[in-house]
Formats: sequence, structure tokens, C-alpha cells
Amino acid sequence: MDLTDLMFTLYPYAKSLHIMAVLSWMAGLFYLPRLYVYHVEQAEKIEALQPVFLTMEHKLLKLIMGPASIVTWSAGLFLVFTPGIVDWTYVWPWTKGAAVIAMTWFHHWLMYRHKNFAAGENKLTGRQYRMMNEVPTLLMVIIVVSVVFKF
Repeated sequence: MDLTDLMFTLYPYAKSLHIMAVLSWMAGLFYLPRLYVYHVEQAEKIEALQPVFLTMEHKLLKLIMGPASIVTWSAGLFLVFTPGIVDWTYVWPWTKGAAVIAMTWFHHWLMYRHKNFAAGENKLTGRQYRMMNEVPTLLMVIIVVSVVFKF
């Protein structure tokens, strides 16, 4: 069995793993900005809540979102490099790729925001975090439409 045959054999497993990891990653990307809203609007008023929010945010980032993003990227790259799966003459792989890179940037932006919270240096409001909460939804729409319609 050569490498191409092996990749075709493993393809459905990698695709399943990719979908499960994306679901986990997206759940975190949807929830963390909402936690930041509550952190700004509640925990900064009640000092005892500050460590509770910091712990929840940290665990979401490190135990769920971090591993899920790594598995998403790893399985996704396996799918992309499986011969004959992606036709690079279409627009869809490029729009999906750009949206995934933007999603990764957003994840890192959320990590940076957490560091600001931990240092007591948050400057954003609950309203600003609510607006940023829409970013993963927009990126998800771009990714799903790209993959389903393959334009």
C-alpha cells in the first residue's frame, strides 16, 4: 500500500475527526467572548468573581479551545493534502483557508484579551465584546458556504 492509498483509507477518519474538532473549537470561540462580556459587566464590579472568571476562561482556552484548534488544523491539513480532494482552481479552498486563518487570528486575539484580564489591564467594554462575539459566526458562514457550494 502506497502513501496515496493510505491517505484515501484514512480520509473518512480524518474528516470525522476534523468535524468533531471544529465543533469543539467553535463552541469555545462562541462562548469565550460571552464570558468576557460577563467578566467586564459583573466580575469587575464584584471582586470575588474575578478569579472565578479567570479560571473559567483559562480552562476553556487551554483545555478545550487549544487542543481542538490543533486537531482541527492537523486533520484539516491531512484532508487538504490527500491527493485529488481539493481542486485549487476553484475559489472555495481559498475563501475557506482565509476564513480559517482569520478564525485562528481571532482565537489568538481572545488569548491576548485573557492575558489583559489576568493583568488587570482590560480596556474593552461588554458592548465591544458582544460585537466581537459575531466574528466567529461570520467566519463560520463563509467556511460552510465555501465548502458546501464549492464555488
